[in-house]
Amino acid sequence: MPLGTLYTCPMHPEIRQDHPGACPKCGMTLEPLLPDLDDDNPELRDFSRRFWWTLPLTLVVLALAMAGERLHLMDMATQSWVELVLSLPIVLWAGWPFFSRGWLSVIHRSPNMWTLIGLGTGAAFVYSVVATIAPEVFPASFMSMGRVGVYFEAAAVIISLTLLGQVLELKARSQTSAAIKSLLGLAPKTARRIGADGSEEDVPLTHVHVGDLLRIRPGEKVPVDGVVVEGGSAVDESMLTGEPVPVSKREGDKLIGATLNTSGALVMRSERIGSETVLSQIVQMVAQAQRSKAPMQRMADVVAGYFVLVVVAIAITTFFVWGFFGPQPSWVFGLINAVSVLIIACPCALGLATPMSIMVATGRGATQGVLFRDAAAIENLRKVDTLVIDKTGTLTEGHPAFDRAVPAEGFTAEEVLRLAASLDRGSEHPLAEAIVQAARTRGLALDKPENFESGSGIGVRGQVAGHQLALGNTVLMEQAGVAVEQLVPQAEALRGEGASVMYLAVEGRLAGLLAVSDPVKASTPEALAGLKAAGLRVIMATGDGLTTAKAVGTRLGIDEVHGEVKPADKLMLIERLQKEGRVVAMAGDGINDAPALAKADVGIAMGTGTDVAMNSAQITLVKGDLRGLVKARHLSRAVLRNIKQNLFLAFIYNGLGIPIAAGALYPVCGWLLNPMLAGVAMSMSSICVVSNALRLRSVQL
Repeated sequence: MPLGTLYTCPMHPEIRQDHPGACPKCGMTLEPLLPDLDDDNPELRDFSRRFWWTLPLTLVVLALAMAGERLHLMDMATQSWVELVLSLPIVLWAGWPFFSRGWLSVIHRSPNMWTLIGLGTGAAFVYSVVATIAPEVFPASFMSMGRVGVYFEAAAVIISLTLLGQVLELKARSQTSAAIKSLLGLAPKTARRIGADGSEEDVPLTHVHVGDLLRIRPGEKVPVDGVVVEGGSAVDESMLTGEPVPVSKREGDKLIGATLNTSGALVMRSERIGSETVLSQIVQMVAQAQRSKAPMQRMADVVAGYFVLVVVAIAITTFFVWGFFGPQPSWVFGLINAVSVLIIACPCALGLATPMSIMVATGRGATQGVLFRDAAAIENLRKVDTLVIDKTGTLTEGHPAFDRAVPAEGFTAEEVLRLAASLDRGSEHPLAEAIVQAARTRGLALDKPENFESGSGIGVRGQVAGHQLALGNTVLMEQAGVAVEQLVPQAEALRGEGASVMYLAVEGRLAGLLAVSDPVKASTPEALAGLKAAGLRVIMATGDGLTTAKAVGTRLGIDEVHGEVKPADKLMLIERLQKEGRVVAMAGDGINDAPALAKADVGIAMGTGTDVAMNSAQITLVKGDLRGLVKARHLSRAVLRNIKQNLFLAFIYNGLGIPIAAGALYPVCGWLLNPMLAGVAMSMSSICVVSNALRLRSVQL
């Protein structure tokens, strides 16, 4: 791992340290906050080495215990000494991490699975050592086959099985970080930089600065975030946004680092580098979400803490009940059954049930362009029954686009657009930019405006090719003495569709009108249909005029529309709905949406919007596509099902395993649970929970 790597506990994310080790609260192996691509896991290497080096000794001890008497290799007292010698490296070296963690749990007053394993194997081993070295201290009833019964094989096999379980669990847990590793692997290592003299060279990505010109050839990845300054191509952004179709890029369009240039050559200007890129922010958000606690996990943590104390009490009770009331040798039965209770009841599966599901789900969401800020957002999204949604930039593209030109008598639509665009070349207004861009796209030759004047909020005036032009609203036309009655019906119809209308006058005569609108995103109708099908009440709240807002709402089938809404009004709307008992989500992309995003039960920001909005929200849709919200809701429900399945497995496993280990079936069928089988069951429970969580990687969204 690189220097400066921080390690944290998958079950207790508040634990942070600068070196690998075990969590002081639960004993779980600490993991790096951000996984490394080389997949170096010192804990996995260490446990694998301890397991494989001592496995032959464990097998020999087990064979002697099972068949030593029948083979007559040695007398039984000598066999006890041989088992002791063979078991020493298994227990004291291979099992040392378990005893160390168990001791830490006592020091920190945080009983956990290692407390139980340490007590169980330690009791079996110490009893066996004393029985071998000083058998005379035990009553005659403890004698069996010429020696006091020993259980070195139980301690050795349990330690080997626990090591094997840890190795398998560590490997499985490493797969929960596969999403982050795949994201980290997307970034190219170098960029082709264009120098001031036009020369080009390949430089490490760390040497790229803001403002550098970079060339991206076909088949290469975009090195950093920036804007196209030359060329055109189709860029595959599916790895970050989930959008399967390559996106067309030309001069002025934004590029996201780590996406793939599929066809044409591009020259870009870098705008965001290092930790500021979209890819880096996605990785940070996914890592943060994976290390956060869901509300359900907090309950499981509390239960697990008390659970260990209850298990110790049950083990002690088992020991004495068997000792006083069981068949001979009763105290030996008591010891073995108490050890079985301690081993089988390890709460590792219970502790892993929630965090494993959260880790896999956040990674799965990231590959679909959905970023969760924390685990609570995943758990709460399924409860949402009301969605308050902004219009501009959320339902619509967020930037104006030219709709159409309607000519008056004596003019053509093309001429109206050309004259208006020529005049608007002198304006900085977004509506003007849309008109100019439309004219250029159609290949119209534009003239240079002269004597340009901008009226505050009503339009612009100027001369184009020697003609006096005025472009603006009804007020400007009235000031210019231009009659617009002949086009009023068309203007009102366009406003009813949500468009902004401007009149063009040439030499004091009405030439036509131009309509500019903020087009609805192509994905919006499908997304709204999916949200309504899921039972959500959809409310639109926008700062746009009520006429425009209602027109968009009608087109999209949104019945409840609030127009001319200020940021404080959106906040009050959220509060009112919450007081009515609604669980409210807010989706928006602007600075004006930030207060409502923060107040909502679940805030949803568009990745195409402002940083303020994204910082205020719990969920970010990277592509700004509301269909991602439908996917996020499906994922939220799948996660909850998965967590409940994991908790069910953990509780049922312990609920059935503890009574069996304590000997509850002995009076019925004479069956007792061997501590070695308890060790197998303990390891398998954790592996089952992790494996079940990994199924979320293939859930259909």
